[in-house]
Amino acid sequence: MAETRQQSSNGIDLYSVVVLVIDIIVLQIKFWFTCVQSIIQAFLPKEETNVQGEAVLVTGTGHGIGKELALQYGKLGAKVICWDINEKNNQQTVKEIKASGGKAFAYTCNVMNRNDINELADKIKKEHGFISIIVNNAGIMPCHPLLQTTETEIRNMFEINVIAHFWIIQAFLPEMIERNQGNIVALSSCAGLFGLPNLVPYCGTKFAVRGIMSALTEELRQNNPNNNIKLTSIYPYMVDTGLCKKPRYRFPNLMKLVTPSDAAASIISAQRTGLEEASIPRHFVHVDKIGRLLPRKAMRLVNDFLDTGVDSDL
Repeated sequence: MAETRQQSSNGIDLYSVVVLVIDIIVLQIKFWFTCVQSIIQAFLPKEETNVQGEAVLVTGTGHGIGKELALQYGKLGAKVICWDINEKNNQQTVKEIKASGGKAFAYTCNVMNRNDINELADKIKKEHGFISIIVNNAGIMPCHPLLQTTETEIRNMFEINVIAHFWIIQAFLPEMIERNQGNIVALSSCAGLFGLPNLVPYCGTKFAVRGIMSALTEELRQNNPNNNIKLTSIYPYMVDTGLCKKPRYRFPNLMKLVTPSDAAASIISAQRTGLEEASIPRHFVHVDKIGRLLPRKAMRLVNDFLDTGVDSDL
């Protein structure tokens, strides 16, 4: 009896080893096939999805990148749902979209208030149906040293730049899951790729956005292997919106401010081509990945040489 059990155990162990070896071989084939496929696709033109007739919600549409996103989505034929806390500026954005022949609707919303978000979400779903594209753009950026940053500034930054993303996603994601379609775009920042002085809490919020989107992507993928909901994280460099009051750069022609119009066009292109992440300019995200392979002291020498950042606005 003992010999029989031993033989049976050896047979099971051998079977497990064979299965493991086969799994490893299959993994290697899939891994290298995916690598080659991704490299080839990187050099091929990417087809952009048609957003005409889609309902697009953009937060922070009263000025800057948010306004440009709304204007450009409007020109592409989308129905633009504009959210901003500044009613006057938001109405002006909608007026400009309509003047260009587009469709847009203005809603005043304080994204720091979850009840406001939920009530407004229910309202616009009743008025406009399925919201297929969401762009979480609203954000604030006080620029001064951590020890000179007030409690109110820090709390407001996290409420607007981070926590509002949770409430908006929770309000609209269930219907996307039900339909297995939709796009969620979140604005992080190059300050979500690397730390910068005078932007310590801001960097914290943008690293948080990056983590939220990465984790949610995996959660959706593992819950549904055929998931078709696209998530895109955006990492803009310094954009000339007025938030970055005292930019500093040693080589202005190499690292100049990005215009809101160019930033918006790049964001829309990333959403329409289904990119999971994109920096503005595009190469920054690749430079960051390469830089993380190098010694930190060496990269600091490069950072000091470029001398790029944001001076305190105090």
